[in-house]
Amino acid sequence: MNVKNKLNGMLPYFAWLVALLGVAGSLFFSEVMLLPPCVLCWYQRIALYPLVFVIGAGIIMRDHRMKYYALPLCIAGLIIAIYHNLLYYGFIPESITPCAEGVPCNAVQIEWLGFITIPLMGLGAFVFIAACLILYKQEEQ
Repeated sequence: MNVKNKLNGMLPYFAWLVALLGVAGSLFFSEVMLLPPCVLCWYQRIALYPLVFVIGAGIIMRDHRMKYYALPLCIAGLIIAIYHNLLYYGFIPESITPCAEGVPCNAVQIEWLGFITIPLMGLGAFVFIAACLILYKQEEQ
């Protein structure tokens, strides 16, 4: 088995690990740090949390079609994450935001190193998972 095939075989594991870290991170922020999620964060959670089980089941069952089950959830989360970041960084006006109640979607809760925010972490997770799933090639059986 060459390096390219080995890396290809690891892509679902990388996607699963990032999804798992995303779930753990979001629960840590809301339950331990007591940072309430905004509406868009909740929608991203709805797309992210099942990915742990869908990708995990695909790995366990060695179902190479798993990416076709996981990609729609991932793309939905990615679209929401892009919108959330555009709203957070001021490219979209607040007047068209779904965050009418509770925490504003552009509220600064965390800003590590001056630029790492919760919306940016969500976007990064969905981009990474989508890239792993798209690049994953079905192995010959």
